[in-house]
Order: sequence, then structure tokens, then C-alpha cells
Amino acid sequence: MSRDDEEMTSATEAAEAPAAAKPGVDWWGEMKSLAVLLLCVLGFHSFIAKPFYIPSESMMPVLLKGDRLVVSKYPYGWSYASLSFHPLSFIPGRVLGHMPERGDVVIVTPQNSREDYIKRVIGLPGDTIEVRGGEVILNGVPVPQKTLPPLMLPVDANAPCPSDQFPGALVVGDDGKHYCKLPVREETLPNGRHYTIIDIGPSPSGLDWYPPVKIPANHLFLMGDNRDNSADSRATLAERGLGGPVPFESIGGRAEFITFSVDGSTGLNPLSWWTSLRGGRAGASLHAEGN
Repeated sequence: MSRDDEEMTSATEAAEAPAAAKPGVDWWGEMKSLAVLLLCVLGFHSFIAKPFYIPSESMMPVLLKGDRLVVSKYPYGWSYASLSFHPLSFIPGRVLGHMPERGDVVIVTPQNSREDYIKRVIGLPGDTIEVRGGEVILNGVPVPQKTLPPLMLPVDANAPCPSDQFPGALVVGDDGKHYCKLPVREETLPNGRHYTIIDIGPSPSGLDWYPPVKIPANHLFLMGDNRDNSADSRATLAERGLGGPVPFESIGGRAEFITFSVDGSTGLNPLSWWTSLRGGRAGASLHAEGN
């Protein structure tokens, strides 16, 4: 056989040889990789930081419905409430616990719920706290409040200025746009930290009055900045409130800063994702200022 015939035979055999089998997908390996990735994300969210969405008006005007923010998990140590999800009921104890400061904005999980609330720390263990006509009395001393000029908050889908919460507050500005004209005050805690609250006056919800109570050890008294519309320590568990001072273990983290905010007009059109962003809110710190 000539050399040409040998080469032709080899080429024919190579063409007729079955193609090498492609390696199959290692589904078990893929599942393990996805599981590891999921555990890493859940671990980061549970022990370091997680994103949080503001679903209500209870912390206005500091936080608006539609705000997205970062919550850090380590400043107060870790408890059952630190987990991204809450499959477990209340578990006493905290690892490397460190008590919050007055004025901190914190995430809290009520004992009768698996939802996360966001409120401000007003009272610490050992304090005697009372609310009298909307004024906070802390250890027998009224917490100072200073009346500020009305806040003109632009109205949008996430901040519609509902009349049941803010009666008579919906106004038209000089620019022809609708605003929510809100009565605001600056409240200053004994440690010098101050922030802005909304107080529309006598509240039909009864939140303007709370009898004196001494906060037990390892408990905190929390309130929303929208004082007449916040289910916080002043409201009972049956009212979807916190039912008085909350155990330290129920604190899941500290709110740090706003990442972005949307006005509720987001639709399927990707262009609306940009036009729905509220200006001037990204990066705003949620740490109460001190004197």
C-alpha cells in the first residue's frame, strides 16, 4: 500500500470513529456551588449587613416609604433576631451584646411576629418613661422639643399625604405641585442626640398618652418619629405594636444610611426605574446628630 493510500485510510477511519463523548453536567456539583453561594449570602446578611426596605410612614420624616437602606448586624452583637429570616421563636441571650445608644434607629422583631419593624431607641434599661400629651417624660424630665417651620414634603405614590394620617396637610405649592405640609419638631435626648419628629397634635389613636413604666433590665423602649402613626412600644401587641419595652434580644441591627429611594412610580418600562428615583436621599446617614 502506498503512502497516499495509508493516509487516505487513516483519514477515513478518523472520520468514521465516533466523536468523543462530551462530559455531562455535574448537577450535584452545581447544586453544591449554589448552596455554598446561598449560605454565604445568608451569612453576610445575618452577621454583617443586609438591605432593608421601608414599607410604611411610621418613621417619617427621617425615613420615607420607598427608602432602601443598609442595616448593620454587628454593632449590638448577635441574637435570634439577627438572622435574615426568623424561623425560630424568641430565644433568650445575645452573643457579644452591646446596648444601643439613645437615638439609634434599629430593626426590631416583635415577639408575636416574624416581621421586622424599624424604630428609634428612646428609653434604656432602668429608665422610667411616660408619654403625656405627646411629650416624652424621661426619668421625670420632659425631653426637650423645639418647634420647626412646617416641612413641605413633595407628594408622590409612596408619600400620598393620606387625610386619615395628616388631616388638612395636603396643599398646593407656589410651583403648582402638591405637598404635604407637616408640623415638625426637633427632639433632643439626654445624650444630646437630636432628630426631627412629626406631631400633628391630639391623636385619636391614644398614642399621645402612655402611663409611667420603669424599663426592665435588658429591655428598650422604642418609638417611631411619626409620633401619631407608629405601632411602637406605646401600642399593644394586639394593635400590632411592640407591647411596651422590648427585650434586647429582639433587636436585629442598626440602620446606617439610605442607599436610594423610589417614589412608587416604577413600572415595567426600564426608563421608569430611573425617573422614579427620589433626589437628594441616597447616602443620607441615619445616625442621630449630637450636640
